[in-house]
Amino acid sequence: MKHALKTQDAADLIPDGATLLVGGFMGVGSPHRLIDAIVAKGARNLTIVANDTAMPGRGIGKLVSAGCVSKIIASHIGLNPETQQKMISGEIDVELVPQGTLVERIRAAGVGLGGILTPTGIGTLVEDGKQKITVDGKEYLLETPIHGDFALLAAYRADYVGNLEYSLTAHNFNPIMALAGKTVIAEPHSIVPVGMISPDSVKTPGILVDHLLERAA
Repeated sequence: MKHALKTQDAADLIPDGATLLVGGFMGVGSPHRLIDAIVAKGARNLTIVANDTAMPGRGIGKLVSAGCVSKIIASHIGLNPETQQKMISGEIDVELVPQGTLVERIRAAGVGLGGILTPTGIGTLVEDGKQKITVDGKEYLLETPIHGDFALLAAYRADYVGNLEYSLTAHNFNPIMALAGKTVIAEPHSIVPVGMISPDSVKTPGILVDHLLERAA
């Protein structure tokens, strides 16, 4: 059984300088209460790994606005002008990674691979500084795994052993983030008794989840 944490207690587990794998897509499926608590505690020097940085005032955008972030690894920052401005000024280091490559690098970390081979980025700026490997006459980039100190997830429902169910497109990056975080914190909309979630609906098994947040008020 997982003991549900208060949101601020969960945020207090995260030290300055940590690398956070954050679920969500433009803020949909992101752990909003946990993000608010991280902002409230005044976290600094965080590395954020996510698909995007959402928008100012929403999701990861709140972390950017509050000065919590020193590095971002993402596939898209186009809807957040604050991220762009802080990248240009040098306040935040931004590493842009093609979306499919980003997912595979996180998955590689989660399943213990030393990296993945992909043709995506060959002949572009993406290949700069990366090792090339030829297989059957075709060139590939070696993309290294991305590990996280914490994975921060949002779920539709959890049960008391930590099995997670997601709702529609809020599923997005959450299950893959759960694989690669040393500590996994899930923010469910509700927590239900074991057996209430159909086995076919469990997309993140409880064995991967370290902490649940208390249900939303």
